Parts: sequence; structure tokens; C-alpha cells
Amino acid sequence: MDSYLIQVNGHGDHAPVLDVHLKNTGNTISPGKVKGRKPRWAVRASEMSKKTFNPIRAIVDSMKVEPNPKKAMISLSLGDPTVFGNLPTNDEVTRAVKEVLDSGQYNGYAPSVGYHSCREAVAAYYNCPEAPLKAQDVILTSGCSQAIELALAVLANPGQNILVPRPGFSLYKTLALSLGIEVKLYNLLPEKAWEIDLEHLESLVDEKTACLIVNNPSNPCGSVFSKSHLQEILAVASRQCVPILADEIYGDMVFADCKYEPIATLSTNVPVLSCGGLAKRWLVPGWRMGWILIHDRRDIFGNEIRDGLVRLSQRILGPCTIVQGALERILHRTPPEFYHNTLSILKSNADLCYAALSAVPGLQPVRPAGAMYLMVEIEMEHFPEFENDVEFTERLISEQSVFCLPATCFEYPNFFRVVTTVPEEMILEACSRIQEFCEMHYQGAEAAQDLECDK
Repeated sequence: MDSYLIQVNGHGDHAPVLDVHLKNTGNTISPGKVKGRKPRWAVRASEMSKKTFNPIRAIVDSMKVEPNPKKAMISLSLGDPTVFGNLPTNDEVTRAVKEVLDSGQYNGYAPSVGYHSCREAVAAYYNCPEAPLKAQDVILTSGCSQAIELALAVLANPGQNILVPRPGFSLYKTLALSLGIEVKLYNLLPEKAWEIDLEHLESLVDEKTACLIVNNPSNPCGSVFSKSHLQEILAVASRQCVPILADEIYGDMVFADCKYEPIATLSTNVPVLSCGGLAKRWLVPGWRMGWILIHDRRDIFGNEIRDGLVRLSQRILGPCTIVQGALERILHRTPPEFYHNTLSILKSNADLCYAALSAVPGLQPVRPAGAMYLMVEIEMEHFPEFENDVEFTERLISEQSVFCLPATCFEYPNFFRVVTTVPEEMILEACSRIQEFCEMHYQGAEAAQDLECDK
């Protein structure tokens, strides 16, 4: 039988060190000699990390280009409404957090799915007769990104596939590939204000399809689906028995001439996991407060999906407790004029940008109806010196110091995305520079053909 000698060694200012010596009464075990294994360093990145790929980072990081030093940089690339300071959150929002912080009541661990009272507050805020909600239907998450990750992880297994919009938010693909889930891209139609190509969508469904992602309002398109189009989407999901993951982080961020319809309010039989959060509508993306709303009136998800979400949420033990504690006050104290003013600025900027770029030769912007974005088609045949949208946007940076994301980042080449949250004077200056750039490089049909022949 083995015996142990425990000795505490301490010298001077050094903390005591606990030494454990194994005294073996039988054969001696020599250090470094373990039967069947020669010790060596072999530390490698996991397969999951190798499969994790962010298209935006890959493309942007490869753009080795410096802006024009004679012109101040204008970045229309980042979907963070706080960057320029022109869109602060409301005073009631910050006051709610200060009150909670001062109370000292929310400094400890919360349940992994969030405090029950905070889940109740979110349920009450979104509850309606068409899509009733209770606290148990809400999972609080660390931002909408984690809500999407949990929803994907609970619905799909490695080897299954999900249906994702093209163009679409790159995070869907990043998360899916890291989980070993195949991504099938369904087309959106710019000529129909980015409606879904329903025939193409349905053709992609097979026995391994785990869910359909519907992003409305859309990043990167700024589009808002009509009630009738959402009903057509739901009809496909119902026929094919495919649940919906609804990315509705831009919910209610629509311009006055259209209406936002939460997709779960339009169906009683298609189960929906709706992902949302504070980030965009309340202009606090860094606070990382999101949620999943479980809509399952036919009990198709049953307890299995709910229990799965709870287990998955236990990996990081929930979102920030300070923001959780402020949720009810944020949801109910934020004045309506705050939302109205934000949307007024976004619509004004979108209208200015759309009008300005519509007059630029070789560009075809698609008018947005909400969110914070606008997509612009590049008629590449009129810019033959550029191979693609990435080269076009690189040269726009180097010559005009204007940075727009090439839509290759969203699986949609020969477009670029404009973020409309910047101050008005910057939008106008950026559009002016884009016009100057296009006029310099634009080639009419004959000139472009001649240039192609010279290559």
C-alpha cells in the first residue's frame, strides 16, 4: 500500500509550498517514465477552433490598404450605432442601470437563464394575444449573438443543415461551421426589395434541414418583410415541418411608411425561436443583453428544446446581472420619443444616401425600409479595372478614405453595404466622395469593352 509524506516548505518572504512525496513500498516509479507513453509537448488548436471562420474578418483583414492621408477617414462599415456619439441612449436607460448598481442587489450570480423577474419583464413587454409569452418562454443571453448561438446549438446537430439568407449576417455561418452544421444559402431578391426567393428556399429543404433562419428587419439589406410575405415564408416552413430561428434584433426599427410584424404573431403551428436584445433599438450594443423568446403553441418543441436551452445556457451562467436588474425599468421607462427620434435620424440618413447614390453613374442603391443599413449594387461592367467589389472598396479607401463593407462579406458579390448611423454631414461628405470616385473610374459600354480587349 502506498504511503504519503506531506511537507510544507517556506522560505523568507515566499509563500509556503505544499510538497507531496509518494513513498512506494513496492517498485520504484521513476519520474518521467510512464508506461506506454513518451512525454512530449503536443499542444494543438481544437478542431472546433479550426472550423470557426468569420468572413468579414477574413476579408477586411486581407485588405492591405492605407487611406488617403489628405482626406479624413469616414467609416461606413461598422454596425455599431455608438461609434460617432450622435446616437446616445436615453437618459432613462442609463439612470436605470445606475439605480441598480447603487442598490447593490445584483452583484452576485443569477440563474443561467436569467432572473425570473427579469424574464417576466421581457415576456410582459412582448406578450400579445397573437403570440402570448410567460417568463418560462424567455431565456436571457449575453447579447443577441449568444441567443442565436444557443438557438442553433439546440436545434441542429453536426451533419445537419440550416437555411440562411444570401445576403445575410455572417455570424450565422461562423457559428454553424464551428458546430459542424452545414449552411445552405437561399436567395434574397434585390429587385423585390430583398424578399425571399421562396421557390429557391423550398428547393433547399431536405431530411437533414434543422431550421430556417429569417432575419427581419435585415442586416445587411435594411429591408422589412410585409405581412403577406411573412405568411408565405411560414407556409413553406409549415409544409416542410421546419422550425424558424427568427433574428429580430432590429424589430420595431422600421420607417414610418411600413410596419414590423414579429413572425411568431402570424402562425400558430410553426414553432419559432425569436432572438432579440437591447443592442440596436436601445443603442447599447456593448451591454450584451439579449434574449430568446420561445413560441411553441402546438407544443412541437415540447420540453426537450426548452430543457436543452437551459442546459446550454449553463455554459456561461447568463448575461450581466446589473443590466438584468435594470431591464424592467429600461423596457417601461424609455420614452416613445426616444425611439421616434432615433428612427427619424436613420430614415433621414437613409433617404439622403439613397438619393445621392442613385445619381452616381454605375451604382444602383436599393431603398431600405428599416434597420441601419443600405445595400448598393456596383455595375461592374462599367468599372472594368476592378475585379470585384473587394477591389472596388479597397480603392475607395485608398483614394477617398471612405470605407464601406464589400458585400462579398455577406456572400453577395458586386454590392457594398453602407451603415446609416453616422452624422448627417459625414453621410453627405461620404456620398460626395463616392460620386467623385465613380466618375473618375466609370467607363461607358464602349470604353469598358475596349479596356477589356486590351487586357
